[in-house]
Amino acid sequence: MDIRIGIFNSPREIGFETSQPAAEIEETVTKALAGSTGYLKLSDDKGKVYIIPTIGLAYVELGSETSRRVGFVA
Repeated sequence: MDIRIGIFNSPREIGFETSQPAAEIEETVTKALAGSTGYLKLSDDKGKVYIIPTIGLAYVELGSETSRRVGFVA
């Protein structure tokens, strides 16, 4: 699944792919926004960990869980 995270006052966004289901990511984001930790922690398929302060979150976009087709479809 593709994830894009927008940060306030930043022209670039954070984008990565993860194998976690959309429901799990959505739950993690809502807990981070409602919780007192002050950050959102996500990891990608390659093992990188992203820690983003919740005060700076502009948006979190969850892509589709289906894989893209490559090639020609007859």
